[in-house]
Amino acid sequence: MARVLLTMAAIGLGNTMSASGSPKNPMPDSFVYLRDVDPTIQQDMRYAGRNNFTRRPVPGYDAPECVLVREAAEALRAVQAELKTMGYSLKVYDCYRPAQAVAAFVEWSSELDDPIAKQSHYPNLSKSDLFPKYIATRSGHSRGATMDLTIAPIGSEPSPVTDGSSKAEPCTESDPSDNSVDMGTAFDCFDLKANTITMGLTPLEAQNRQLLLDVMARHSFQNYPKEFWHFTFQPEPYPDTYFDFPILPRPGNSSEPTEDS
Repeated sequence: MARVLLTMAAIGLGNTMSASGSPKNPMPDSFVYLRDVDPTIQQDMRYAGRNNFTRRPVPGYDAPECVLVREAAEALRAVQAELKTMGYSLKVYDCYRPAQAVAAFVEWSSELDDPIAKQSHYPNLSKSDLFPKYIATRSGHSRGATMDLTIAPIGSEPSPVTDGSSKAEPCTESDPSDNSVDMGTAFDCFDLKANTITMGLTPLEAQNRQLLLDVMARHSFQNYPKEFWHFTFQPEPYPDTYFDFPILPRPGNSSEPTEDS
């Protein structure tokens, strides 16, 4: 079914300049920075840097910040409160995704294959198999209520991350540089093993996935069965709207994407 793509003017973004004459953040008022709702949730925003399947910063990610519709962010805060009682924290990899980023993924798909990216993200597939089976040409992330996340021990931090230029470990094993609990595959692994329910997991890996699935479901998040990390808040506030405003640094914050993000 064709979806209606609303224009930014139709959702009332307002003026693009502030009263002082400086550029105004084009983010709609209904969106928030997750860090402003719950700063304890870990963020590892992969598409703002080079540690992703394209091995370069993705257009539209001008800051390594998780942005979501307010309802989804507040629901994640409730998930975090529950996980804290177990000694865990949420860790987000991607949240709102500008439509221009999705277009960049499609453009990337037409480039020559990259053996390092293939080994680290789709070792058992050809690049042509990724669209639209694994990477959508129009992403639910652009509606603002979908995010990619996992669970990590409270207080833990990832190992020093490569910039993606030489990382070639197969994603079908856990990423040793990631501080998340063992889920059986790395994030953004385009493989059947990344399906939420799948064969070949150890009891601990299956248990960790079930924990994430259960706690998210208790707070109105629906999992995408082909990716254990992919969840959408229900009901979606904007089920037919695909946004394209860039992710900018939080007001008063100078955070910018780094090559290690």
